[in-house]
Amino acid sequence: MASRSIRFGIVGLGNISDFHAHAAGELKGGRLHSCFSRSQRKADAFGEKYKARAYGNLKQFLADPDLDVVTICTPSGAHAETAVAAACAGKHVIVEKPLEITPRRCQRIIDTCRQKRVKLVTIFPSRFRDVNIVMKDAIDSRRIGKPVSGSAYVKWYRPQSYYDSGAWRGTWQLDGGGCLMNQAIHNVDLLIWLMGDVVEVTAYADRPTRKRIEVETNLTAILKFRSGALGTIEASTEIFPGYPKEIEISGTKGTIASVEEDLVTWDFEKSLPTDKAVLKRFSAKKGGSGGASDPLAINHEGHRRQFQELVDVLRGKQRRLTCDGKEGIRSVKLIHAIYKSAATGKSVKVR
Repeated sequence: MASRSIRFGIVGLGNISDFHAHAAGELKGGRLHSCFSRSQRKADAFGEKYKARAYGNLKQFLADPDLDVVTICTPSGAHAETAVAAACAGKHVIVEKPLEITPRRCQRIIDTCRQKRVKLVTIFPSRFRDVNIVMKDAIDSRRIGKPVSGSAYVKWYRPQSYYDSGAWRGTWQLDGGGCLMNQAIHNVDLLIWLMGDVVEVTAYADRPTRKRIEVETNLTAILKFRSGALGTIEASTEIFPGYPKEIEISGTKGTIASVEEDLVTWDFEKSLPTDKAVLKRFSAKKGGSGGASDPLAINHEGHRRQFQELVDVLRGKQRRLTCDGKEGIRSVKLIHAIYKSAATGKSVKVR
């Protein structure tokens, strides 16, 4: 594949598919090739909009010899079937978060991609934001000392009309959960990427005012990390009018924190000459709301970077993927333990 453009095809043409289309359209060495929807009319409209080959039949879509990578934008609980079919057709696979709604279904995707020797990417664009990379570097270089506390806050707002807009929304079968699985999962992934795995959780969840849904819209979890550090996750889609998401990490020698793409805390026992420049660069208040009250109020740059990484790997310019299936399953395992704790009222080990 090093000598030609890597061609991407999108499955599922809901809101997030536009982000995938824009990302694929801005690649070096890659481009959008095709799209699939069970509705041929919807596929045709999407294909015309993005100059892509349109399919209303999945088997024909996957049989296209010019297609290299399938990106999956279906409801969360429908990821596995399409991902497995794509891998079996010899296509590399990109799955929008979460990888799937249960660890078992995640593992099925991982195992199939490994057996068929195709690449698997789980979409977590927050890992590709510059501010989060800077925070990761500070933690890995031990600037904060021994980690003591790590917390994530996603206090967003989604009206009842959001849940009423699709029959699959707010269901365990296809959404796989509520505010934690769907809105807060990006910060859940960031937290374990920065802090390491969680070994035990205690959680509480409820649904204060939303109706006609099965899942939570308000949740708090207490975490015990493998390192011995403690932490919390607060997630909600009922906090009006919705606020930017936050990450705060503290250790024995420093504290760092971000709000969306803005660095709001950068304090260390031992300062470096570069600290002022880092603060100046990431304190410009560019982050915006990040979807706090509007699910479409995010940009596709993180998706583009993640797509570009796969292109570079396939073309031999880079060796490893930042967020493959093994990384993608970590947040789902933690979220399932949190849901079990909330349902039973007991502390739960994360397996």
